[in-house]
Amino acid sequence: MEKALKMGKVSATGSFQLFVGVAMSTVIMAVGTIILARLLSPAEYGQYSVALIPSLMINLFRDWGVNSAIIKYIAHLRAEKKEEDIRDIIAAGLVFEVSTGLVLSLLSVFLADFIASTIFHRPESAPLISIVSITIFSGSLLTAAQSSFIGFERMEFNSLTLICQAVIKSVLSPLLVLLGYGALGAVLGYTFSFLVAGIAGLTILYFLLFRRLKRTKIDRFEISKTLRNMLHYGVPLSIASILGGLLLQFYSFMMALNCSDVMIGNFQVTINFAVLLSFFTTPISIVLFPAFAKLDSQNEPQLLKTVFTSSVKYTAMLLIPATAAVMILSKPMISTLFGELYIYAPFFLALYVISNLFSGFGNLSMGSLLTGLGETKTLMKLNLLTLLIGLPLAFLLIPNFGIVGLIFGTLLAGLPSMFLGLHWIWKHYEVTVDWRSSVKIFVASAIATAATYLSLYFLNTVEWLRLITGGITFLTVYILVAPSIGAIVRGDIGNLRVMLSGLGFISKIANLPLGVAEKVARNSSTEKK
Repeated sequence: MEKALKMGKVSATGSFQLFVGVAMSTVIMAVGTIILARLLSPAEYGQYSVALIPSLMINLFRDWGVNSAIIKYIAHLRAEKKEEDIRDIIAAGLVFEVSTGLVLSLLSVFLADFIASTIFHRPESAPLISIVSITIFSGSLLTAAQSSFIGFERMEFNSLTLICQAVIKSVLSPLLVLLGYGALGAVLGYTFSFLVAGIAGLTILYFLLFRRLKRTKIDRFEISKTLRNMLHYGVPLSIASILGGLLLQFYSFMMALNCSDVMIGNFQVTINFAVLLSFFTTPISIVLFPAFAKLDSQNEPQLLKTVFTSSVKYTAMLLIPATAAVMILSKPMISTLFGELYIYAPFFLALYVISNLFSGFGNLSMGSLLTGLGETKTLMKLNLLTLLIGLPLAFLLIPNFGIVGLIFGTLLAGLPSMFLGLHWIWKHYEVTVDWRSSVKIFVASAIATAATYLSLYFLNTVEWLRLITGGITFLTVYILVAPSIGAIVRGDIGNLRVMLSGLGFISKIANLPLGVAEKVARNSSTEKK
């Protein structure tokens, strides 16, 4: 247990550094998005969103799992004190990422007219699609750099690139729109932000990490040999990623074919707002990968069980109530920030974030566990199942129900593979979720949601005041109810304090709600005794 707590503390520190980057970049991006959405009409925002779809689709075929291989092999070599071999990993990864990024960017530019005119029936989108194609190449630079940062567990560098990209996009896109460029200005800001962030990431990687490694001669044969090993590990994982991403992008294509620009604009606002929950999901999922990669499943089976169960529980403690709060407060949230222009977005948002509730079943930790332990073929099969279920759902639901059909299709398609994946993990590693704890967290979140609904039902005032009132009500009720029913016990609070002890002022801020929860848990346990 001591080793698990030590890993938790290291992961929490990394999570905090990522959290800072994700939080700051998301807040900056959110401000830029709000300004951009207010400057553009829903139809123009829809045009901007449609222009991003082809590059996102083509980008799925750029990486082939090399980014994950960079993370795994750097983390593994550092754990074995073989840092002199890391230079080969970084060099091979960069060569592959840059080569595929350049080729696919040119392909996207070549196909822009065909996609805009023949597939989307929006010929005016061709120039926008061509410009966004540059992000495929610049994204390859950024991905290679960020993967190396994560492998080195230098999350602060990863955060720096996230913030850099967010600042440029959030400033440049609204500025160009104000100058009269409309959707074109939004696209130019988006594209330029990726290019600058990619160059910045590569520069940081070279001067602060790569140059400090023990110098070894790098030749073409070594790069080729290293790359073959990386692809052997990464290709099955990449196929899994492509299958998962392909379904999402196919849904986007179906959306562009069957929905108006106004509805697409409302949905894009929903997606941007749902990014708030990435405060929790992105740092957790990224940090768990190298954590699981360090584990020896054969010699440390009990540690593997402890780390997996704890990761699910502590993720659920944060993400499930946060998701429930977003669902119940979707109307005041959207209205406060975007006004009444995007009238469909609150309903879309409440539906869209439901998938985050599956964290209580272990979906976030499951993917990181399979990837970290090298079970990429299993992950590939699970994603293939999701694709096979999702494709017919797309044809059935999106033409008939539009954006609502898209959201429900995405939710339903992933359920069978999630439960099969959890069963596979239990069968092969005897690792499972603490289902009793997850149920209690759901119950505590449901009670807080009901109390928030009642408080808003009788409060007929401006939306920003309803948002503040609802947020305070939800947080207060959850902190009081969760330890009362055993969703959070005193041992959990102690473990969280240990893991958060390296987070500076964040640990001090967290001590306030943890202290309240601890008092409630202590009183509750005393009454039971």
